[in-house]
This record gives sequence, C-alpha cells and structure tokens, in this order.
Amino acid sequence: MHTERQSFYTPSKLFEAVKERLAMEQDQGRIVDYLTIVPDGEPTLDIHLGELITLLQSLSVPIAVITNASLIHLQDVQDALILADWVSVKVDAITDEVWKRIDRPHKQVIHDELLEGLLQFSARYNAESHHVLMTETMLIEGVNTGEQELRAISQFIAKLQPDTAYLSVPTRPPAESWVFPASEDSLARAYAILTEWVHSVEYLIGYEGNSFSNSGDSIADLLSITSVHPMRADAVEALLLRNGDDISVIHQLVEKGLISVSEYSGSTYYVRSFSRKSGR
Repeated sequence: MHTERQSFYTPSKLFEAVKERLAMEQDQGRIVDYLTIVPDGEPTLDIHLGELITLLQSLSVPIAVITNASLIHLQDVQDALILADWVSVKVDAITDEVWKRIDRPHKQVIHDELLEGLLQFSARYNAESHHVLMTETMLIEGVNTGEQELRAISQFIAKLQPDTAYLSVPTRPPAESWVFPASEDSLARAYAILTEWVHSVEYLIGYEGNSFSNSGDSIADLLSITSVHPMRADAVEALLLRNGDDISVIHQLVEKGLISVSEYSGSTYYVRSFSRKSGR
C-alpha cells in the first residue's frame, strides 16, 4: 500500500494498445460506450493519468474513470479527473470509524481531507455541462446500514450533486469473511433515505451479466479479465463458447496456478492468481 503518485506504464504504449483493441471491437461490430480506466489498484496513483486521458480522447470515445477518491484532495489529481467525461467516486461512510472498517485506508489517507476533496472536485467537475458524476456506496450489513450513517451519507452525497448515486453490495468474494451484503430491509431503507436527498438513485446489487468482450484467444481473455474482474463460472463458460473452446481451458489455468477458484454466495468465481504474475 502506498499513497505517492508514480509512473507505472508509458501512456503512449497504453494508448496504442487501446487503439488496437478498439479497432478490433469496432471491426466486429461492437459498440464501445466508454473507455474506462480501472486498473489493478487506484487509477489516480498513476502520475500520467491526465496525459493518458488526453491521448485517449483522440479516439473519439468518452473516457470514464472509477476511483476510490483517496487522493482526490490533491490538485493534480483533480486536474486529471476533470479531463474525463464520466467519473465515479466512492462514498462508503461519513463516520471515520465506519470508513476505516469498510475501506481499510492507508494510514496517510485522512478522511476529512478526502471528503473535502470530493466537495471541491464535484464543484469543479459539475461546472462542465458534458461531465457525468456518479457516486457509489457499498453497503455492508451491520457496518454502514444504520439509519444515522445512511442519513449522513445521503446528506453528503447531496452536496456532490451526482447525476446518479449507486447503492451496491458485495456480489463477488469479499476480502474478509465477516463481510455480508446489506439485507433487503437495509437496502430498502438506504434507498428510501437517499432518495430524500438525491434525485436519481439506483441499485448495483445483481450479477452484472456475462457480456465480457472476447478476442478469440481464450487463455489471454481469461487472464486479462480475471486480473481486474472476478468471473462467475457461467460467464467463463459463455466466453469459452464464443471462442470455440470448452471448460477444459479454465481447468488447465487453475491446475497451473494462474487462476484461483473462489466460492461466494452459492456461486463459483475464477480470480487471477496475482502471486504468479511475475512468472507468467
């Protein structure tokens, strides 16, 4: 864990890779709504984020960034995010104790700075008519589902004036065994309270579907997707079918230790084994 912005990849190389993949998707008749920056970690840790967004803009596809907002109080981070067409920020708690339990932040991340940074950024971002701002709040049963915390979250989000405020629950294997999705009652209460303050509230509580893009190379597709997005078993099967392969491909990757199997909420998930990345 660290909080210092640094260089990870050369923006020009990333741009060329995206340009090539975008051309492939378009050749296959697929419509790309957004180019979304959501890496292994936090996008705003990349010191070249603004440069990358500027390069990607030449592809004439809207740019989206999903951030946990940990560094949003920094001027250069705000300057980079301002360039994006669509930004989603996390607002999981207002009470410091609750925030630390859910998000487990780096000790150098100060919650009050984060919240103030969100207010500053939203004021700048919303001043541009073409920008779309979203918030996402992950509801963990018994942690941030109490009425007092929900009202504090709702009142703060209202100040950000998002186009939509999303309420989500863990739909993939969580990092801790004590984490459980908000109950139906808690979701209903959260929705009712948030809609008192925010004009557009939506749920992100179901499985997101199996419409993962495929390149025709099942191994490359599975390793790429599971690096940033755990895949449910039926999604893996659907991707393999589109590529003309069978389930033996994923079994081979599991046997080699490149992909791990996880069970959560009655479903099987496949996740990239990060400990083997350096040796792949």
